Amino acid sequence: MAPTPTPTSTSHLQLKPGTAWSDAWRRSLAVAPEAFRDDRVLNLWASSWQTEGRALPATSPVDGSPIAGPPRLDAATAQQAVRASLDEHRAWRHVPLPERKARVTATLDALTEHRELLALLLVWEIGKPWRLAQADVDRAIDGVRWYVENVDRMLEGRTPLSGPVSNIASWNYPMSVLVHAMLTQALAGNAVIAKAPTDGGVACLTLASALAVREGIPVTLVSGGGRDLSEALVRSPEIGCVSFVGGRDTGADIATHVADLGKRHVLEQEGLNTWGVWNYSDWDALGAVIPKLFDYGKQRCTAYPRFVVQRSQFADFLGAYLPAVRSIRVGHPLAVAHPDDPLPELDFGPLINAAKAKELGDLVSVAIDRGAVPLHQGSLDEGRFLPGQDTSAYLAPVTLLGPPPSSPLHHAEPFGPVDTIVLVDTEAELLAAMNASNGALVATLSTDDPATYARLSPQIRAFKVGHGKPRSRGDRDELFGGFGHSWRGAFVGGELLVKSVTNGPEGERSPGNFPDYHLMP
Repeated sequence: MAPTPTPTSTSHLQLKPGTAWSDAWRRSLAVAPEAFRDDRVLNLWASSWQTEGRALPATSPVDGSPIAGPPRLDAATAQQAVRASLDEHRAWRHVPLPERKARVTATLDALTEHRELLALLLVWEIGKPWRLAQADVDRAIDGVRWYVENVDRMLEGRTPLSGPVSNIASWNYPMSVLVHAMLTQALAGNAVIAKAPTDGGVACLTLASALAVREGIPVTLVSGGGRDLSEALVRSPEIGCVSFVGGRDTGADIATHVADLGKRHVLEQEGLNTWGVWNYSDWDALGAVIPKLFDYGKQRCTAYPRFVVQRSQFADFLGAYLPAVRSIRVGHPLAVAHPDDPLPELDFGPLINAAKAKELGDLVSVAIDRGAVPLHQGSLDEGRFLPGQDTSAYLAPVTLLGPPPSSPLHHAEPFGPVDTIVLVDTEAELLAAMNASNGALVATLSTDDPATYARLSPQIRAFKVGHGKPRSRGDRDELFGGFGHSWRGAFVGGELLVKSVTNGPEGERSPGNFPDYHLMP
């Protein structure tokens, strides 16, 4: 059972020396002066850093202080960047594989050298606690190294695409999802384009891109609104593949366009990932995993915001769940009691911005007004914060029983530290509740009986289903995809990531979820 934390007095906390945004910015200017200009970042295309783009004001979710915002391009300039990327692609696709491997390896070495600076930028830009920010950087580096070691066999009989890969990704994993994908796509022989997420991560991506382009990797990095850049990054005939990570509404719009154009695509979308509990007894194991499910405030595509619990086991479930959720550690990711103290071990810091925290808080209030039962409502009073700091982007954990059908929390992913619990009496109700969002990326079923798991798990509409343990996106050779509306296009992971951005034999059907077929690996 997870221990209940001792409340921490915040009156004596201070920002750890050397970790201020000004420190991170100064170090970034020193490492890559070509990519950072005074108080703004630059866009990258045609192998050079460009000053075009209107820099928007931005604030850190950590404490509301000003940080560098994305320099937004207009549609015409974005189209110019795409055409330049096609020129780079036509040259890069003929670079021999040993040379590509050498350049990607040199990039990974540079990322390793500046690992802590990349992680510090992530803390300030998207609010990741120090441990998770470092893990995001490490997963990108280690994952691409695995591809460097194994890509020869994956590319046998395959060729690069006819045009560059366009990457449009959410803000939550700039390194382990976006940079990882970009470098692997380049390793496979493609030029790569990335749209910097509007909500955060632009400085981290700028530094990573600067290190890559120094080694000759054909990277284009642009910022802008979805409407302004969609024509160039999705519909342009120059684009060989569109890779998207984000919400269902935007993903569905992109899916419509790429299907009409017959364009290669990988569209990872949200789904309500669920954790079912049926005829289960290992409550200590469940209690131990609950805090881990709150990593980064559940701002992850593989987070579990919904528990579907057998009614007769609800009391035992609460006995394990409530002490665990009360142990969640929230606060300023860089606040310490003494200058020499290590950075704090937190489960999560802020949400991506104050607007998201307010939106979720409002959804919780509406759900309660309409009949949901608040089982747990945490307080920021026990969090670790600097004296007087802005905490408007923070939200303590909340748990609701029985969100009403009229509430978005009944059927949609909250993307924040809000758990909902649904009680069921039959296996049919269990499956119906676990499949509430018509497709998910991951799910878990906790049951003591292996035969019950073997019988029920194939009926859960998630790409990966764990037995009493959480599933994740995975690394290296682990495949990843989704069922229903949670995924469109080719599945990825392992050799499928390389296959999704290369051409194979005539008539090849890639595993994935396409308009005219669904093919599992």
